[in-house]
Amino acid sequence: MSFDEQSPLRASITVEGLGKCYETFSKPHHQLFNLITRNARWHGKKHWAVKDINFSVSRGEAVGIIGKNGAGKSTLLQLICGTLSPTEGGVRTVGRIAALLELGAGFNPEFTGRENVYLNAALLGLTEHEVDERFESIARFADIGKFLDQPVKTYSSGMFVRLAFAVIAHVDADVLIIDEALAVGDAFFTQKCMRFLRQFMEKGTLLFVTHDTNSVVNLCKRAIWIDEGRLRLDDDAKIVAERYLAAFYNGGSETADDTQSKAKAASPYENLPAQPPRDSRLDWINATQWRNDIELFQFNALAESFGDGAAQVVQVMLHDLDERPLSWVVGGELVKLKVEARAHCSLRQPIVGFIFKDKLGQSLFGDNTFLSTALCPEPLVVDDAYQAVFEFEMPILPPGDYSVCIALASGTQQIHTIHQWIHDALMLKSHSSSVTSGLLGIPMRRISLSVPGRDSLEDANRL
Repeated sequence: MSFDEQSPLRASITVEGLGKCYETFSKPHHQLFNLITRNARWHGKKHWAVKDINFSVSRGEAVGIIGKNGAGKSTLLQLICGTLSPTEGGVRTVGRIAALLELGAGFNPEFTGRENVYLNAALLGLTEHEVDERFESIARFADIGKFLDQPVKTYSSGMFVRLAFAVIAHVDADVLIIDEALAVGDAFFTQKCMRFLRQFMEKGTLLFVTHDTNSVVNLCKRAIWIDEGRLRLDDDAKIVAERYLAAFYNGGSETADDTQSKAKAASPYENLPAQPPRDSRLDWINATQWRNDIELFQFNALAESFGDGAAQVVQVMLHDLDERPLSWVVGGELVKLKVEARAHCSLRQPIVGFIFKDKLGQSLFGDNTFLSTALCPEPLVVDDAYQAVFEFEMPILPPGDYSVCIALASGTQQIHTIHQWIHDALMLKSHSSSVTSGLLGIPMRRISLSVPGRDSLEDANRL
């Protein structure tokens, strides 16, 4: 398919009538006979990996692509990147494309990490001089230390992703294409990647492929659902994610609207008493393999941060109600998050805040001291030590990695100056959980199941 090269296109990516077909053979020698004889008798069956795909992505837009394994997502990305030739239709792209597809793409396993940086960057359009200028920054971003001078065939999958992502983050791409890359790697690096992607989205075009609908909704305003090689839905990211999940869990026969209409809200719980309620199931759950064990790691004073330096975080810890520091906590328990800081100059109206984030950098919950101290703020002088304490019930966290972001500021809720913002001040790992859905769980006051005319089946008492 041909495009008019002179026509002004506002889109960074234009896909029209795109299709990729492969021949499949029931036996290996049939393929050989087909190559030699070109006899119709030995022709294989046609399999369309993608068929009749049409969409465009505007400059500065972030689009998520979701679908089951084998739906054709990776094939579609390779066609857009130009690493595959289409059987029909065509793709038009504007600007430099940087892609992170399957692990190892664009890398020579025999070369060292350092050599592969130059190789991969050259494939993405950088000159050797440009790579020289950016190499130190690439190495800092990858943060693989001495392994940079080891052959990449010795790397773990996480180290592979670190190096590959570090390169594409420094090539000044106009279009960035990510295929499931963030599924591997530790929480620190995933957080760093998500921060980079959010900055990139302010000026560049992003195509983001994943099975995680939460990250699509979090990163993208728009999503495309690919199903059996065809474009099934192109709409708002939240709508596409809901309908994809509805089809996934219902064999593809229902839409999100169908599933939503089946459930009605239960009767509201009675008014809460003055005494804070306790989830009575916790005693039973905490004696099973579903107990939400959350491991806590020490405060990382060297974590990535920014701010004007007028104040500095000294320590961040979780304590129990008896002021004992915790290295392990169980979801549902009351805890205190203590943030100790020091002022390096005079500060009026100091504010301390925190945000709990998951591995993808999604904000789960948080708070700050402004509303509690706004009526009587205590001015600080140079070298004053100050402390913020947040007492709350630790949510029940699904298994995975989490981080706590800490911020020191002064001013008001709306207008303030950031003195220090630490992205990953405290890391946590949830090892097990009773959470069945959602980003986190909260202790329930009561859950019941009843049949009219029979006693209520209180799960807390009957399990």
